[in-house]
Amino acid sequence: MEDKKTMVAGISKKTLERLPGYYHYLQQKKEEEQAYISAPAIAADLNLNEVQVRKELALVSKRAGKPKAGFSVDELLVDIEDFLGYNNVNQAVLAGAGALGKALLSCRDFEQYGIEIVAAFDNDPEVVGTKVAGKMVLLSDKLVNMCARLNVHIGIIAVPASCAQEVCDRMVLGGVRAIWNFAPVHLSVPEHVMVQNEDMAASLGMLSKYLLEHGGGDC
Repeated sequence: MEDKKTMVAGISKKTLERLPGYYHYLQQKKEEEQAYISAPAIAADLNLNEVQVRKELALVSKRAGKPKAGFSVDELLVDIEDFLGYNNVNQAVLAGAGALGKALLSCRDFEQYGIEIVAAFDNDPEVVGTKVAGKMVLLSDKLVNMCARLNVHIGIIAVPASCAQEVCDRMVLGGVRAIWNFAPVHLSVPEHVMVQNEDMAASLGMLSKYLLEHGGGDC
């Protein structure tokens, strides 16, 4: 049995991480005016196991693929959108309006995935009261009340590691149930709260290790 940390609503986190990849791939095929796509073709193009792709498509698709033709690209895109909730607008708050926070606030792609950042929070007096990408930056003391009042369930943490847990606690107190964490620190949360970590230090470490093992910058 898989550990709870590897599962979300009974579905493998790895599967959930791959589904957006399928979605982007299918969008590209739609732009190329390709009407149908097969599981073997997806597996080959994305360098994935064919059996794995078949299982994951069966999980999200409402219709079986056609013999020799495969899945309708348009229908599969809609099925993935529905499965991942891209058509449902979920409001989010962001803590930390520094360089990373401002970049996240300026990103226009979130709306495509059903996420709307409604406000940002910071303690820097030079930032509080200003707007970033049209979003007001509020004092962090207002975080709990804002989350509770707007019924916000998604929190984005882009603060230093030293204050990430405090911010996390405030979000949970305000009713946040899903946290996207960019701080390089482990967060302690109640059982009902999910944390998705984006550890850039770990990712860069893996890239550096790969280059070290494969001769650095040699072509």
